[in-house]
Amino acid sequence: MQDFQSLFGRIPSVTAEAPGRVNLIGEHTDYNGGFVLPTAIPQVTRVELAKGDGSTVSVCSSADSADPSIHCYQLGEERRQGRWLDFIQGVTWLLPLEGFWLKGFSARIESNVPLGSGLSSSASLTVALMRALRTAFSLKLEDMLMARFGQRVENEFVGARVGIMDPMAASLADQGTALFLDARTLEFERVPLPAGSDLIVLDSGISHQHSAGDYNTRRSECEKACALLGVRQLRDFSIRDLDRVESLPGPLGRRARHVITENERVQQAVAAMRAGDLTRLGKLFYASHDSMRDDYEVSIPEIDLIVNLARAELDVYGARLTGGGFGGSVVMLARIGMGRAVAMRILDAYVKRSGPQAAPRILVPEIN
Repeated sequence: MQDFQSLFGRIPSVTAEAPGRVNLIGEHTDYNGGFVLPTAIPQVTRVELAKGDGSTVSVCSSADSADPSIHCYQLGEERRQGRWLDFIQGVTWLLPLEGFWLKGFSARIESNVPLGSGLSSSASLTVALMRALRTAFSLKLEDMLMARFGQRVENEFVGARVGIMDPMAASLADQGTALFLDARTLEFERVPLPAGSDLIVLDSGISHQHSAGDYNTRRSECEKACALLGVRQLRDFSIRDLDRVESLPGPLGRRARHVITENERVQQAVAAMRAGDLTRLGKLFYASHDSMRDDYEVSIPEIDLIVNLARAELDVYGARLTGGGFGGSVVMLARIGMGRAVAMRILDAYVKRSGPQAAPRILVPEIN
């Protein structure tokens, strides 16, 4: 993609970025009012921006390799198109509704957060854009408010019923700690990543799309379970209530069981991290994956293959599907100093067994 000056005939006045994230544990719990544990990854979305004089928004993105042209629209005339531009339009649609004045602008967007890999590329984009707009237009946008707005952009404009975790991680997480977040109260604590381990993130090469039907279906199933149980959110139940939950008609009982047991696993994982108990933490990773595969049914054979390859590695403490599912990535914890070698072995074995349809890659640790 061309540089900003080549695209727009001037230099940018603002540059901002936001990271992707990997969720260590706590999947499909945030929109149920539960607990999550994401951390930032090295990959980021970067926005270069310059203010304009009128109401025209002009944007070019590296995500649009099939059509690298400049896309334009007028503020106040945002219309969903079912493509990446919706995230930009969603931000410029929402901010004025909430009292944040904007004028037109030009923006160049570049990201190395892979799309559809369960690493929050969309939240990285919306938060990076809001950070750029905050600086360019002197908006009093606090980090927490940006996270809330990021969720609303996806829920109300894009049509993806995502929870609060992704924009919170893009706005508040860092690479040295995990963000232990209560999605109901939005209280959070930064927990140091466990010493003695290497973080691995392996992209399966199978993309997903949250605004497609499966993710929204799972959320609707949780809402149906709540209606039958007479509660507002599945967070209102604990593992002591499993007998009642499991009496729900299938698949609602299985969906609710995953959420309730996953909330418990997140809290146990935080305790294991604080105690430096990597063996326990790894077992929780595997239990989480099994629950996502069997109770929530969001895994796929390619993801299960990667996790099973990890199970055969003596230097891996644990592995699990991360993100919404139906494709995406696997997060693993490996013995310190072994992450790069383990990731390469698992990648090689996966490529040999997964077939030509996948284009996997190692995202963490970064391998030159």
